[in-house]
Amino acid sequence: MTLSDMTALHSLTVVIPTLNAAGTLPATLASLRGGAHEILVVDGGSTDDTVDIARIAGAGVASSERGRGIQLQAGGKASSSDWLLFLHADTRLDEGWRGAAGVFMAGPANRARAAVFGFSLDDPSPQARRMERLVNWRSRALGLPYGDQGLLIARSFYESLGGFRPIPLMEDVDIVRRIGKKNLAVLEVAAVTSADRYRRGGWWARPALNIFCLSLYFIGVPPRTLEKIYR
Repeated sequence: MTLSDMTALHSLTVVIPTLNAAGTLPATLASLRGGAHEILVVDGGSTDDTVDIARIAGAGVASSERGRGIQLQAGGKASSSDWLLFLHADTRLDEGWRGAAGVFMAGPANRARAAVFGFSLDDPSPQARRMERLVNWRSRALGLPYGDQGLLIARSFYESLGGFRPIPLMEDVDIVRRIGKKNLAVLEVAAVTSADRYRRGGWWARPALNIFCLSLYFIGVPPRTLEKIYR
């Protein structure tokens, strides 16, 4: 990593929305250590040890109304850094993310672009590898990554887009559609996400539900209706 890449990281705030994330947040925070100017956890009313874990790790903590879109929006407003990295609380970044992010942030043209990480799951099964291939193809071919791949974006570009909208579901799809495929880079470093929802919901049923909700979103079904279907 060059000096300019390291300097870029000093202007980065990582925003993490949380709700009862005590089981996964420690690994997420540990993966970020030494790679950002600020880590801001935006909590939506956790009743477990989430807030204490964040504070012990040295992260800033803000409170927000519950809802990922609402929490992400609040985190963006609460930080004054030049760059923002929005990251889910059950996602940890692989080694090498600092270098990849630093190189992207140091590129002047990238101030009008955004980047996500590759998709990976913390599960050794063949089903997980299949899901990774599908998601990574969708991200590159269609320009439709999901929020568990993170979103690295310059504040100026983020604000020009209007930022995250306070919607209960599809907030990630909503913002990447406004960014546009041609303005979206996929970094060659993985964001490793918990596979619990696939193990609980089924390796076929969970993706089918995601595709169903995405299809309804594209034809104009309101996000609040989609949330009821998804939950």
